[in-house]
Amino acid sequence: MPLSQPAAPTTPLTALLDSIDQRLHIAHAVALNKWDSGQAVEAPEREQQVIANARSQALRFGVDGQRAALFFADQIEANKLLQYSALSRWHAVGSAPQTPRIDLRNQLRPQLDRLQRTLLSQLAELDRNRPVHCPATLAQAVAQRARDPQQSLALIRATTHLCSPQ
Repeated sequence: MPLSQPAAPTTPLTALLDSIDQRLHIAHAVALNKWDSGQAVEAPEREQQVIANARSQALRFGVDGQRAALFFADQIEANKLLQYSALSRWHAVGSAPQTPRIDLRNQLRPQLDRLQRTLLSQLAELDRNRPVHCPATLAQAVAQRARDPQQSLALIRATTHLCSPQ
């Protein structure tokens, strides 16, 4: 029996990527709600509310407000990418999956709001412990996560400005 290798230690980058993945995973449930209600993927008022909230909470976590705003704009765009992809697949076959729905207003949005605080905390930790070669380290970390092409693209979009100068 081959010996299993110990799990790689969690770094600030991998912890943040795990939370970004959690946020991206919610996109499918959001898309189901939008399919059922006929709502558009674009929700400019809600998007601005999320970004303003991140900006206002940022200093409490040790993150520059502009950095937080840009980071969450990237999260929103990545999430919309997955929503558009899901909706397109469902339109192509004429229906959405018959899976249980999670209430957008009362369950998904509070979950996203809680995750926002975790993401801000982890972004601050990454900024304090930034990898020396951040873009290369980030690209390798993203490439090591096995997923379908849309998830990979969404993760790349969600991390677009992660290694930008602060």
